Amino acid sequence: MSELTLTVMRLGFLAVLWLFVIVAVQVIRSDLFGVRVTQRGARREAGRTAERPGRQAAAPQPQGRQAASGGRRGRNTPTKLVVTEGTLTGTTVALQGQTITLGRAHDSTIVLDDDYASSRHARIYPDRDGQWIVEDLGSTNGTFMNRNRLTAPVPIPLGAPIRIGKTVIELRK
Repeated sequence: MSELTLTVMRLGFLAVLWLFVIVAVQVIRSDLFGVRVTQRGARREAGRTAERPGRQAAAPQPQGRQAASGGRRGRNTPTKLVVTEGTLTGTTVALQGQTITLGRAHDSTIVLDDDYASSRHARIYPDRDGQWIVEDLGSTNGTFMNRNRLTAPVPIPLGAPIRIGKTVIELRK
């Protein structure tokens, strides 16, 4: 082999080696810092809404609707979503009228580290009456409420277990 061919092969090998190192560092970085940990209590959520005045102003809307709908729902209205089983047991998300997404995607409200969960598995959102609805987003393994597979959006009663893979969540006061 000529000296030129050998030098080109060495530079090509060096470029491939650096490309491998850069990709490996990016994978390690995304594993360590890529997933945003969901809040483990209502205190952290309250601190975030206090830091963002725009979100604080949007929170009272659902409560106003509930108060206008008769006040009877005010007592039975859930205030938080609690993970009761799975790797995120104890995680609490305050219900403030926003849609909550569940799945393995990094931009989900609750990121599930579960092989049985889809990237965009399910969502929980309030309807016009102040009641919370759970909807399966076409997941492979399904979303279950009270051991029944969901095929359409369904209202969530207080304390009803919603199972996504190994994770179980409930709405609570």
